[in-house]
Amino acid sequence: MAKPLALDFDPIARADELWARRWGAVPSMAAITSIMRAHQILLSRVDAVLKPYGLTFARYEALVLLTFSRTGELSLSKIGERLMVHPTSVTNTVDRLERAGLVARRPNPLDGRGVLAAITRRGREVVEEATRELMAMEFGLEEYGPEQCHQVFELLKPLRIAAGDFAEPDEGAAKERP
Repeated sequence: MAKPLALDFDPIARADELWARRWGAVPSMAAITSIMRAHQILLSRVDAVLKPYGLTFARYEALVLLTFSRTGELSLSKIGERLMVHPTSVTNTVDRLERAGLVARRPNPLDGRGVLAAITRRGREVVEEATRELMAMEFGLEEYGPEQCHQVFELLKPLRIAAGDFAEPDEGAAKERP
């Protein structure tokens, strides 16, 4: 885990003050800088839990996705779509998971050129163990309660929608889904 900075001032607040003096107040600069620092902190915390399992967060996400699938297997293209990553990243992730014995590749019977990644028994064991540990440390967000985590999720949703990650569902349709 990253060594705490232990500064006697908030460097992002200081940068915000200096920025405002130089170019005028731009709250989005302080917000993006805070988000980027939070990303560093959270990734460090989560990686510390996943490293003993030989996982990165990307590999962990792929294993979780496979456990969510009805059959425990998905096409590499579907993995990329769901994890919102480039096909090259999916191939690299699945290669590493396969070398670790956590997934196996097999031809996709519905697509002669396609490949399926299937989670192995060992992959299921690893994802269950790692998930227990991540949940115990609140995925690195232990400073926040459930309501605050929900607020963060909702605050970032418009950014994800604007980026084209998904379309905001019709409220009536969302209520109809089980």
